[in-house]
Amino acid sequence: MHPEIVEDEPADCPKCGMALEPMGLPATASKTIYTCPMHPEVEQGHPGDCPQCGMALEPKEVSSGTDEHAEAEIRFLAKRFWIGAALTIPVLIVAMGKMIPGLTFPAWSKWIEFGLTTPVVFWCGWLFFQKGWKSILNRSPNMFTLIMIGVGAAYLFSAVAVLFPGIFPESFRTHGDGSTGEVGLYFEAAAVITVLVLLGQWLEARARGKTGEAIQSLLSLAANTAHRLREGKEEDVSVEEIEPGDLLRVKPGEKIPLDGIITEGKSHIDESMITGEPVPVERSEGDEVIGATVNQTGAFTMRAEKVGSETLLSQIVQMVAEAQRSRAPIQKLADTVAGWFVPAVILVAIITFIVWAIWGPAPAMAFAIVNAVSVLIIACPCALGLATPMSIMVGVGRAAQAGILIKNAEALERIEKVDLLITDKTGTLTAGHPDVTDLIPFGTLPEDELLQRSAALESNSEHPIARAIVRKARGGSLELEDVQDFESHTGGGVSGTVGGKGIAIGKPGFIESRNVSLPAELITKADQLQAEAKTVAWVAIDGEVVGLLGISDPIKETTSAAVEALHARGIRLIMATGDNESTARAVGRELGIDEIHAGLSPEDKINLVKRLRSEGHVVAMAGDGINDAPALAEADVGIAMGTGTDVAIESASVTLVKGDLNGIANAITVGRKVMGNIRQNLVFAFGYNMIGVPIAAGILYPFVGILLSPMIAGAAMSFSSVSVILNSLRLRRMNLER
Repeated sequence: MHPEIVEDEPADCPKCGMALEPMGLPATASKTIYTCPMHPEVEQGHPGDCPQCGMALEPKEVSSGTDEHAEAEIRFLAKRFWIGAALTIPVLIVAMGKMIPGLTFPAWSKWIEFGLTTPVVFWCGWLFFQKGWKSILNRSPNMFTLIMIGVGAAYLFSAVAVLFPGIFPESFRTHGDGSTGEVGLYFEAAAVITVLVLLGQWLEARARGKTGEAIQSLLSLAANTAHRLREGKEEDVSVEEIEPGDLLRVKPGEKIPLDGIITEGKSHIDESMITGEPVPVERSEGDEVIGATVNQTGAFTMRAEKVGSETLLSQIVQMVAEAQRSRAPIQKLADTVAGWFVPAVILVAIITFIVWAIWGPAPAMAFAIVNAVSVLIIACPCALGLATPMSIMVGVGRAAQAGILIKNAEALERIEKVDLLITDKTGTLTAGHPDVTDLIPFGTLPEDELLQRSAALESNSEHPIARAIVRKARGGSLELEDVQDFESHTGGGVSGTVGGKGIAIGKPGFIESRNVSLPAELITKADQLQAEAKTVAWVAIDGEVVGLLGISDPIKETTSAAVEALHARGIRLIMATGDNESTARAVGRELGIDEIHAGLSPEDKINLVKRLRSEGHVVAMAGDGINDAPALAEADVGIAMGTGTDVAIESASVTLVKGDLNGIANAITVGRKVMGNIRQNLVFAFGYNMIGVPIAAGILYPFVGILLSPMIAGAAMSFSSVSVILNSLRLRRMNLER
């Protein structure tokens, strides 16, 4: 309707009210979605303010660059604060000077107050009126509603007193020693409150920026460029240009650009940013490498497998960002209180005004207005809104820096209450990188052929034991035949056809279920291996047992200390493993595990979790395999080892990037400290208002003659918010051992 109206973001036409439309063709790039840090359900396609609480919206998508919108908000608030402070100081001097005996100001000084306060309120503080008015239109009263009413009432009363003093009755005029019989002015209250709230908003915006430092530190780990190989030529390109399947050259000392697989060469790689392990690990042809880890000694060629948001680092960053925006159940209490709080405060302010106007000392109306404004200002629920989200944002970010990825705030709240931990053995208590230590053929089958046929079948499995068997065969340069009819029997073993022969590998019960008898002498040998904490895999070909494989999975060096740390936190440990009982008990005895359940199927693990929960325990389950995924989902808190499978990680509430049991102890520490911090913040917010509102209403005046001026109320309100912010930021210094 009015093409001369041009805006750089979606809005309504100021002339006719119609929604503005884009001038050009729609962009093909995905649009940034902005959301409220306090109310994640609020989303829109452009920057703005939350319709519920008035806070500035933040982008959902994580960016490695500077958040220009957040930086602009900080500059905006800083500019208005400093200009407002400069204009307010003379107003404060004039207002306070009148209270000093013997110090007088000319009659026209009130016009100085009026002239300087007007830009402070209507330019510096105009955003508060905008947000306050929106809160009324949206029927979502919030702190800006109270600020708008409080500051507006103080300014409007004073402005009318300057412009039309004659309309006020005698009850509005001050009397007493040194009095002039004029209507009291409260310009200094309106100006100082505006400046103090601006200061609080500015500090809050800067603090919110600090909560994102954890994400930015993770993003800074990523490589920016890569050496791409095409048609035999090497070219330097931006990482954003890399596509899956591209060949990349990685030189000594460089960051690996993306997740992929080594196709040529070998090297030692520093993976400490992912695993926390300071010792570089050797990677060679066929091994996976992770983007942002650092190549040490050798050069190699790799094939890019995952790019953009699919890389492990990107997934970690996105998980952290989503967790920071999530809401803990405890926040429902704060939301419920805040929903009733603002209307209740307005009611208290009205009652305060009426009581002071009727029963207050002269000038009664002046006292009524001052005290009502003080109630409105001191009760602003900003601290209440910040109490929970600030702690969550800082705590989740700090945990991420220690390799603990928390899926959402609800998991953070639940993990605080955990009193029992069920843990798998392989890959959790043990290293998860087992080695074949014993090859025991039975009958006429040679040892090499036993290993070769077993490895051929196991090459189709992702289980750590399967990988150990395949690794042993390839280390002996054995050729592996193709497999037909491969089938994985969860919790039992695997079967298939290799070279025309039917092969089955697994537990003795699985072998017997296929109508295969177990030789007595092999049973005795298997018992001996299990007593040495070795896992035994039975091998049958065409219905006959042909041998045993003994696999040893050493206990992680850090596990013993982690078990002690968990016991020190009052956590009872239960091992639930699909391995045989002899092996499980050998490991359990060495570590001091409280309770051991061996030979469990995935269904058995789920039933164990259900039983323990029904007994009143808050159960955490830690595991890393596909067979652990159902139990991880069933537990109060599922904890996946980052070294495990994708399905286990997807089923869990907490992921330990390092795959170290110490991370569980640290995760419990994070949960307890963050929830403790939230409770402290809620005490600051609730306690402050419970004490501040009655004092502002004048409850102490009849006893000790104390009244709270609107200026002091504004300072106290800002201090309450800042105290919550500073208390939350303490979590950044949380001591967590990686």
